[in-house]
Amino acid sequence: MSAMPVPERPVVEWDWRQRLIEVIMAAPEPPAKPKMTYEEFLAWADEDTLAEWVDGEVVMSSPASSRHQEIVGFLSTVIGMFVRQRELGVAMLAPFQMKLLDSGREPDLIFVAARHVDRLRNTYLDGPADLAIEVLSPESVSRDRGEKFYEYARGGVPEYWLIDPLRKWAEFYRLGALGLYEPIFSGREGIFHSEAVPGFWLRVEWLWQEPLPGSLRILGEIAGIAPQLVEQFMQALGNR
Repeated sequence: MSAMPVPERPVVEWDWRQRLIEVIMAAPEPPAKPKMTYEEFLAWADEDTLAEWVDGEVVMSSPASSRHQEIVGFLSTVIGMFVRQRELGVAMLAPFQMKLLDSGREPDLIFVAARHVDRLRNTYLDGPADLAIEVLSPESVSRDRGEKFYEYARGGVPEYWLIDPLRKWAEFYRLGALGLYEPIFSGREGIFHSEAVPGFWLRVEWLWQEPLPGSLRILGEIAGIAPQLVEQFMQALGNR
């Protein structure tokens, strides 16, 4: 018994399929995002704009959580008071741009040593900070551990802290001789001594306390003042 002949595909149907493939392959690429210079970005963004500048493009970010802001505020107060009292430099909170080679980022907190304050402009730091601190949030993890990690190292930021409130985990990095970050300390508890801020150290478990500890008590401990003296001082302030 001979096999039934297979009918040939109609020429019209074949031409239609071939034409569809050609149209798909010839579809134009989506238009490239418009680029702007860093100066144009600064003119466009105001202090309420949650955005950064990366290689000519604007990168938007989401508002931070209350816990994120509490930890940033705590570190800003403690480090800020410490460096002012010792005239070591200045600490700056976001939103304040740090302009590196191909990016303008807004670390949650930066420290600029006194010898580098000439890098400060009205709305941004023209060059690397001596210390950059990022407090992680779910939407920022990939940037803070990825793009920013390499940008800050390539841009010459000597010390980088990553604080993760959700995991209660902190990581501290210093720039090595090869221009790459080297891990110095990580964990949920313990003491980290900063090189970028001479004389400053941080007990990591302070960051996880609820509520966060008082700034004056922390500064007293860092300075080696007996706790009872700090308490007496705070009571005196409260009685004024």
